[in-house]
Amino acid sequence: MPTPHPIGVTRRELLQVGYSGLLGVGLSSFARAGSNGTAPPKKAKSLLIVFLTGAASHHETFDPKPDAPPEIRGEYQTIRTRTPGLLASEHLPKLAARSNLYSVVRSLAHRENNHLVATHHVLTGNVQPGAFFDKIASRDDFPNYAAGRSYFRGAPEGTPCGVNLPTYLMEGPLLWPGQYAGFLGPKHDVMQITQDPNRRDFRVDNLRPSAGLEVNDLRDRMALLSAVNDQRKWLAEAGETKKLTDQQHQALSVLTSGKVARAFDLDQEPATVRDRYGRHAFGQSCLLARRLIEAGVPVVQANMGRVQNWDSHGNIFNRLKKDLLPPLDTAVSALLDDLTARGLLDDTLVMMLGEFGREPKINKEVGREHWAPCFSGLFAGAGVVPSAVIGKSDKNGAYPVTAPYSPDDIGATVYSALGVDPHADVRDRLNRPVQLNRGQVIRPLFDGSAD
Repeated sequence: MPTPHPIGVTRRELLQVGYSGLLGVGLSSFARAGSNGTAPPKKAKSLLIVFLTGAASHHETFDPKPDAPPEIRGEYQTIRTRTPGLLASEHLPKLAARSNLYSVVRSLAHRENNHLVATHHVLTGNVQPGAFFDKIASRDDFPNYAAGRSYFRGAPEGTPCGVNLPTYLMEGPLLWPGQYAGFLGPKHDVMQITQDPNRRDFRVDNLRPSAGLEVNDLRDRMALLSAVNDQRKWLAEAGETKKLTDQQHQALSVLTSGKVARAFDLDQEPATVRDRYGRHAFGQSCLLARRLIEAGVPVVQANMGRVQNWDSHGNIFNRLKKDLLPPLDTAVSALLDDLTARGLLDDTLVMMLGEFGREPKINKEVGREHWAPCFSGLFAGAGVVPSAVIGKSDKNGAYPVTAPYSPDDIGATVYSALGVDPHADVRDRLNRPVQLNRGQVIRPLFDGSAD
């Protein structure tokens, strides 16, 4: 083993400097801890999730009950959409006017009324292993959709396998599961953005070289790093070494490509476009999501607010009409318009939903409690038949009266749309085969059939 490297750095110095120092870039974003039924008629290039963290009320969005008693009906009026049989809240007029671009599933259901466990179920298509109340994220979890896709298809050159923005789902010691690759390991983790893109000083430093470091220098440092790895063969088989090397290669690919970094430069968008999305976190997050999809990122998740943002146990009607529904209406409407105008909607599966719904009966604090037995989701693009209403809830919006669809079925639908067999096996941390998903494709989304 030669003691010095050709550029004059000794082995001892290499060990002292460490790998991340050699690369000279921030890697924290990368270093965080054939189905049954009818498949989609075409394969999507990308998935865009608008996640309503905390769970929006289906009664106050796309499954209102205007004929129910006041304690269930709530305070809002309903409006017609362009889709026969689909009503919407009066505070979603722009989305109501664009219902020809999407379909709504009103019979989603599962059993988890806890935010963390339910989030894992919806964002991975699987029940969390060993689930209990407030079970935080771990490497025993199932992979999220970006990681599942990455395992089978990899990330396009120059992009991460996925990006989550603009909030990190964590409150105190509670780290929300479903945000990472779980047992597939850090190699398949998404890039996590934790800044508000509406801020004037918004930037993502991890996608920029360190001050004074040019792209060619990065390649030189990567060559040096390869030499170090070659010399230290006794570590070559260690899992942590492999993990770090994968992360470094991923970071270098993103840095030297530049297309993802350019996507984060929202100042390149005309002011009129930014205004159309809304000059708020909701709006600029949806705009950034569109730019990342355009840059080739396979999976983008835009969390609409901080963790539990839509968790309205009290004062629900004031909160929704003042702070939540209008900006969501503006942002997602502009997103759908933009994806359509740019020819991206045909190749992008879009879904907007939370981890569950809200209880039909309004509580004494004028709010609605958690309700997993019935909720709604919006789906568009990638072969989804537009202007369809799939599933139906009972007169109070409490339970589906047609066939329910579980988060497992959402997962099967997502993976099938992305060209991944949802029933294929992956390998867990102990190298055991585990079936990726056990759901069925939500067939009516793609063939317009009745439930």
